[in-house]
Amino acid sequence: MILQGKIIGLGITGSHCTLAKIVPVIREFIKNEAEVYPVISPSVQKCDTRFGGAEEWVKRISKEAKREPLKTIMEVEPFGPGKLIDVMVIAPCTGNTLAKLSNGITDTAVLMAAKSQLRNQKPVVIAVSTNDGLGINLKSMAVVLNTKNIYLVPFYQDDPGNKPNSIVSRMDLIVPAVEAAVQGKQIQPLITSGVD
Repeated sequence: MILQGKIIGLGITGSHCTLAKIVPVIREFIKNEAEVYPVISPSVQKCDTRFGGAEEWVKRISKEAKREPLKTIMEVEPFGPGKLIDVMVIAPCTGNTLAKLSNGITDTAVLMAAKSQLRNQKPVVIAVSTNDGLGINLKSMAVVLNTKNIYLVPFYQDDPGNKPNSIVSRMDLIVPAVEAAVQGKQIQPLITSGVD
């Protein structure tokens, strides 16, 4: 098993409609004998939405990962100098987080963890979920696509009729994308159908 013994940082950002799809991913990582260190954005920590309350999500993520999520820049700062994780996954990755990452902005724990991985020339895997991935954030997609050690989970237009700029990654392909990334490969095809 490619992921056996790997330490995975899992950055979870505020695409709240996608959070339920991350739970099976955590389970699959653990089934593959990897350790999961969840890192959550302020939005996940604080925002109650129609998809669930913040406190409820923090508890659920803690239970699935078998450890409390890391919430602050200070908590994840040791990832860099200590080279503590093998791969950093951001899933779901909002357009906000994507734009900040592509511009080198580090103002959340998730972004600090990603920056630490890039500093150590280790893989960062992004599962994007944004309403403007083919709009204003297309330039952010282009930047990360051409950044060494960043890999994307295949994505699709989730509602081309009503939201033509909206894209969502295939969350069911996160684990295969991570397996490819730890071998230095981008999973293909990158643009796919919406079967999730």
